Amino acid sequence: MAEGQLVAGFDAGQTHTSCKLARLTSTGALIPIALGQGPGVRHLAAPGGEACFQDALQTSLHDGLMQAGLGGEQPLAAAGVGASGIERGSAVQSQGEALAAAALKLPQPAVQVSGDEHTALLGAHGEAAGVLVISGTGCIALGQTSSGHWHRTGGWGWLLDGAGSAMDLGRDGLAISVQMADGRLSETSLKHQLWQALGVSTPQELKAAVVAEGFGAAGFARLAPVVDACAAGGDDHAQRIVERSALALSQMVRTIASTLELQAPRVCCSGGALTHLGTLRRAFAADLEQRCPGAALVAPKGDACDGALQLAVQAALRC
Repeated sequence: MAEGQLVAGFDAGQTHTSCKLARLTSTGALIPIALGQGPGVRHLAAPGGEACFQDALQTSLHDGLMQAGLGGEQPLAAAGVGASGIERGSAVQSQGEALAAAALKLPQPAVQVSGDEHTALLGAHGEAAGVLVISGTGCIALGQTSSGHWHRTGGWGWLLDGAGSAMDLGRDGLAISVQMADGRLSETSLKHQLWQALGVSTPQELKAAVVAEGFGAAGFARLAPVVDACAAGGDDHAQRIVERSALALSQMVRTIASTLELQAPRVCCSGGALTHLGTLRRAFAADLEQRCPGAALVAPKGDACDGALQLAVQAALRC
């Protein structure tokens, strides 16, 4: 392996893409040198998805090269990409690797592409055993053993499996609010706070708002901080919603730990819901302690870009 080869790790999400550049030493160590930014990606099967994916990689790489003072044409030795919507072992993964190789002007063996949840797991734990819980708009948990076996729970799309996510908190809050509106439940501040956030005053207006084009999972997720704050303020309905989500998260970890036979698993958290919603995070920590004895919440070693760089190192070694 040549000393000082330039490698790139990409974290390609739906809102933006980050590219971390590093020099690879002859011993396999990485020396980070710059971080570039670019636009987000969409599913490769979506209209314009392939072009969007390639543009995100090229734009973030160019920005990283400029940040490092290397100019726009510095060649890469290898790249790792973690991208939203790419399932490991699927035809989409092979498609993504071919597109990435062409966009980055690399031979295909020099590129590894995987789901962004996989690179986040690698970034959080490196090669060590552990579990990563990602709770943002959606929710997924992954775990790995030190020998490389892995298992996932969740992440099957918001229409099928949103338990533990910000989307679920917001949607469940609105479901409770219409039951308050028609008299099935006694009214609390939760209804007022949610409806005020959406700018509606009747159930009919609420129904129209949630079916409007562009609302979707993100629209529900934007209401999660309202539910979390109401729970912190003592609203019974909001507290039960948060507790259900916390239970869903701890069950995901417990399932992974059991499947992989992880004793006292180290658990990292990421995603906007667990990062910013304090009531949810505290409830999850308490439930995890009860339902998965020995599990420990720990800080991640690195982020998804660091995990993608590990894929880049693997690709460089096989070239």
